[in-house]
Order: sequence, then C-alpha cells, then structure tokens
Amino acid sequence: MRIALVHMRHAATGGTERYLNHLAAHLAGLGHAVTIVCRRHAAAPHPDVDFAVLRPLALGRVHRMISFAKAVERHVQETAYEVVVGLGKTWSHDVIRLGGGCHQTFLDHTYHAAQRVSLHQFKGAWLRHRCALALEARGLAHDAYSRVITNSAMVKRDVMDRYGVPEEAITIIPNGVDLDRFHPRHRTGSGAVLRQQLGFDDSHLVFVFVGTGYRRKGLDRLLDVMPDLVRQRPESRLLVAGYESGLESWQQQAGRIGMAHHVRFLGGRRDPETCYGAGDLYVLPTQYDPFANTTLEALASGLPVVTTAANGGCEVLDQGKHGAVIPNADDREALLQGLLMWSDRDRLRDSSVAARCRAEQYGVRREMEASTAVITACCR
Repeated sequence: MRIALVHMRHAATGGTERYLNHLAAHLAGLGHAVTIVCRRHAAAPHPDVDFAVLRPLALGRVHRMISFAKAVERHVQETAYEVVVGLGKTWSHDVIRLGGGCHQTFLDHTYHAAQRVSLHQFKGAWLRHRCALALEARGLAHDAYSRVITNSAMVKRDVMDRYGVPEEAITIIPNGVDLDRFHPRHRTGSGAVLRQQLGFDDSHLVFVFVGTGYRRKGLDRLLDVMPDLVRQRPESRLLVAGYESGLESWQQQAGRIGMAHHVRFLGGRRDPETCYGAGDLYVLPTQYDPFANTTLEALASGLPVVTTAANGGCEVLDQGKHGAVIPNADDREALLQGLLMWSDRDRLRDSSVAARCRAEQYGVRREMEASTAVITACCR
C-alpha cells in the first residue's frame, strides 16, 4: 500500500516524533511504500521511507500551521495515497492519532498550572492556541476521518465528549516502550555510577522525576511534600531530570524549603534510562498527560510508579502492585501517603520484577502492529 504519514515536524526526539519514526520503519519493513509528509525532517528512519517536504510561504507560527494544513490538503488530493495518517493539526486524513490528547483539555490543565506562575505568558499564545483548536476541530469533524486512534481510555472519553466522535470509530492503542533501552540492568550499570556521583548510596531511597514542563508535570507538588516525607523517611532523596528553561528558580525553591541537600537537579539529559537506573521509585504527580511515556520507561527499568489519574498511562498500573494512582496532583495527603507506602524497601524489591513484567506487555512492536492493523484496514 502507498501510505502517507503527516506531521509538520519530523525529528529524532519527541513523543509523536518517535511514534512517527517507529511506525514509518515498521510499515516500510512490511513492504509498504511510506512517505512522511512534513515541513522539515531529520534522517529517514528506514532506507525505503521517502519524504514529501511542504514549505508554503508562512509569516509566523500561526500562519505556518494553517499554510501547512492547506498544503497537505492539496498534496493529498494530487497524490495517489491509499491511506493518509494524520499525527498533528491537519484535516486531510483517513486515520488520525491523538497522541497529545485534545488541545482544549491540555489548555485547561496548563491554564490551571499557569495561574501559579505567569498568566500573562499563557495569554500571550492565545492566537496560536485558538488556531490549534480550530484545526483540531476540523480534523475531527464527522466526515474528516475513518478511524481515530487514542493512546488511553481517558483520551477516548474526552474526544467523544468534546467532538462527538462515535465510540465505534475509536481504537485505543497504548504507547509502547523500547524494552531493550529501558531495562533493569542499568540499575547495576550506568545508573549505579550516576547514583554514586550524586552522593546517593544504598542506604538512600531515591525518587526519580523525569519530564519537560516541570509545573504541569507536578514537580511543585512533589517538592511541597518533600519536607514531610524526609521527616518520616530521612533517607529520602529526589533526582530531577528534564529540560526546563527556569531550572534555577526550581533549585532556589528547593533551597527555600530546606531541601537543597535532598534534591539533585540534572537538567536536560539524553540518557533517561540512566536516571531511572539510579532510582528506586518513579514519581509523576502530573496535572495532565494523555499517556506519559515515562510511565512505561520507568516500569521497564524495574521502577514502580506513583502518578495521578490525570495521566492516561496510569491505566497500565495495578494499584498496589506496580505503584499507586492518586486522584489528582492537588491531593497533597494522597501524594504523601503514596510515597510513604512505596518507601518500604521490601515492597520496592518485590514490585520491581512485576513492574518489568507489566512493561513487557507494552513493547514498541506491539504498538506498531496494532497501529498497522488499523491503518491497513482503512484503504481508500
């Protein structure tokens, strides 16, 4: 089949970008003729994957989004694709995957977080968000698609409520994880080295936080409970990794609450597998994540996970077996109690194998096979 995969940005990093690369390589490996339709691109993920680069004239970010979507519409009309898969804010597709969930839901939670920082900055992107919402609505109009893919039941319910997408048109395909890259062996390899470099030894309980966009991911909530956690579990330590423009302010916040000695900020890193390998428990008290990839990465690394019900990735966890799911990021007591419960070394040790076993049910190959089945069933 001749298949088009549409996303304005093709790159080696990013959640949607990784999915795009895995899917393109998988489809090409099966013998399909795959074209990635984009505005710019990195190296091809497979020798047989082609690119269709569309760079219409655009003045600013908003116009760039609109002009690309229009260019995709013309390109699809002029090219004999048998299936078109949309991964971003376009409307010319047979299959659309909502890897980032519904944009309004993202805004609702981001706005809530922004109220604690700078609402002015959030409002500064008003026009861009309005454009994204309009493009999403057009892409989810009843005559715009044959199938919709979501990565969690949480997003499925949301897209049904917001856009009236019929349940029978939606397929849930959970995110997949690279089971070789994220593996418990790092806990006795590179992770153990990092742990030692940070001054953490075997007597410490190391909680790991990995993410970009610290506030939406709930780092402020996690830091808030750290003093109480340390009072009851003095051996507790926190490792924070991920790209964040305001890193210094977070370090200062840790100092103000007396946690400078207990929290280590690593900034952006390209080896999250090493960060998981240096820890004992993964914590993500997120305000909203359609399906945080870090959930499965941590499980695959042998770490139980404490997260919120606002993370679609929580759907792969069995409460008390693979970690804990708290109602929401603002439930301070639930977060503290979840961390205290999972500060038990015997519980952590016993759950490590279970965590890895659960992740093995969600490998990338499984995700790609499920996606391929949906795509190839939508031939024009």
